[in-house]
Amino acid sequence: MLEQATTPDANEGRERALGALRWAARVGTCDPAALDAPPETPTREELLALDLSEVRGQLDKLLLGKHTQDGLDALLVCGALDVWLPEIKALVGFGDGEWRHKDVWKHTKQVVWQSVPRLEVRWGALLHDIGKVKTRKIEPNGQVHFFGHSEVGAAMFRKRVAKRLGFEGALYDRVHYLILYHLRASQYDRGWTDSAVRRFARDMGEGLKDLLDLSRADITTKRPERRKRGLRQISELASRIEKLAAEDAVVPPLPKGVGDAIMKHFGLPPSRRIGDLKRALEAQVEAGAIEAHRDSAYYVEYMDAHRDQFGL
Repeated sequence: MLEQATTPDANEGRERALGALRWAARVGTCDPAALDAPPETPTREELLALDLSEVRGQLDKLLLGKHTQDGLDALLVCGALDVWLPEIKALVGFGDGEWRHKDVWKHTKQVVWQSVPRLEVRWGALLHDIGKVKTRKIEPNGQVHFFGHSEVGAAMFRKRVAKRLGFEGALYDRVHYLILYHLRASQYDRGWTDSAVRRFARDMGEGLKDLLDLSRADITTKRPERRKRGLRQISELASRIEKLAAEDAVVPPLPKGVGDAIMKHFGLPPSRRIGDLKRALEAQVEAGAIEAHRDSAYYVEYMDAHRDQFGL
């Protein structure tokens, strides 16, 4: 967390700093025209003198507004980005190589504005690309890469941003998760098997809805066909996850009669062990090692090839 500073006119400076943050939040929530009439710019020391709860309160309010792009510009104007979110300030004027070196600051503002107004998603949208500054690599042919920027950005959030702005608990966990995994849904293609889709949904866990919402918002290309393709890709993935979840809620992963097939193939008598073997198979389905809803021969063949694993 940033250390608070004091000045001889601390009360006046504090009011100036708080007034600037309130102005930015007002711009972001209801009055973008106020951007044309900024208040007196506070000093760094005056901004540092604010209570963390006051800072987070105004930032949260701004991010949940309808005019977040204007509100974020207001934070830049009043100096709050430099003090409280330098990782975001570093994105201003930083090109990412897409569509003639698109400004990552402009991209970030658009992603925040396009995202659903849930606090965890809005914070994830604001911070999702902070790792790009540290990972940009320009090839001799002019191609730009940001390998590992999700992991680097998540580490920056954990080590710096979260401590500075007091993130904790469920909100901390979800924002870190969104930064770390924000590219995962865009890696989907329709060639994924049902098992791969199930595995993706299982790995993403409870944050899946927020992740898919952020993935949609992260599509800011100016190319209409590319945008349509990206949105269609995310929607198809979401539909397949929903469909498979509904099927799995009704249909057991293993077929009827698989117990009899196991007994016949391995010469086992009816016993509790057959139930244990079926549960071991279900665990392999859950782990993504084998597919669900195949015929009995598929599972017997798998067990036969992995006898040691099943104690056979």
